[in-house]
Amino acid sequence: LGPGDYTRTLEVSGRERSYLVHVPPKYDPKQPTPVVLAFHGAMTNGPIMALASGLSDKADEAGFIVVYPNGTGKGSLLLVWNSGGFHGPMAEKLPDDVAFVGAILNELPKLVYVDPERVYATGISNGGMMCYRLAAELSQRIAAIAPVSGTVSVEKSRPRRPMPVMHFHGTEDKLVPFQGPDERTAKFLSFKSVEETIRIWVNIDRCPMKPKTMDVPDKVDDGTTVRQETYGPGRGGAEVVLFVIKGGGHTWPGRQWPVPWLGKTTRDISANDLMWEFFKKHPLK
Repeated sequence: LGPGDYTRTLEVSGRERSYLVHVPPKYDPKQPTPVVLAFHGAMTNGPIMALASGLSDKADEAGFIVVYPNGTGKGSLLLVWNSGGFHGPMAEKLPDDVAFVGAILNELPKLVYVDPERVYATGISNGGMMCYRLAAELSQRIAAIAPVSGTVSVEKSRPRRPMPVMHFHGTEDKLVPFQGPDERTAKFLSFKSVEETIRIWVNIDRCPMKPKTMDVPDKVDDGTTVRQETYGPGRGGAEVVLFVIKGGGHTWPGRQWPVPWLGKTTRDISANDLMWEFFKKHPLK
């Protein structure tokens, strides 16, 4: 593939699946190129994720390939990820999305020159939870993750290697509450709080339990402030970095989120800029 946007389909476990690929203008087919997998939230899809996150613009600037996989569900819009944490009849219908991501990573090198040491994952909400599942179950192929507004939802996380993690979360998130599930949370869904999520990965990466904390300059009057907590380095140089967005909602930092009722979006930081700098520091080891 040359520079541009493409929709690909492949069959996984007897089911047709699809994903979008954005190849940046500066792509050189002779050079191994980093890849960022970007997972949409529940009840949306890959094209919406591309539009809302702005990651294709960042890819054009920085020179990485971005892939927007599509989950499964009703039609082509109301899609979800089998990120763990689902119970009852819904859980039984969900496919093996780790296998789907593995199939994408098998196909991509046939299309573009992928740098296998620099494959990363980000996502929002249910897509952020999917990042944590991949960190636990596909750590040999994913170098680092950067979930937004999505916490750990699998019961056990046993990666084969340390996993660098950068997490963004608003304290006023009503869909994936900072403190964990509450009375608003659907009964068929369970997930960890932000604190427990960070503790799990700090322990896995054997980072110091006490973080270095820093208040990010409050540059924009948007009703939010940001605190950065950095744990590490731990095993293999892995770090766990948390951005606590005080007053922030279920949104993508630095992007005008298209749904106002999801809460405030901080403009003090750019998730896209921060995660890319983080990813560059952490190739697969």
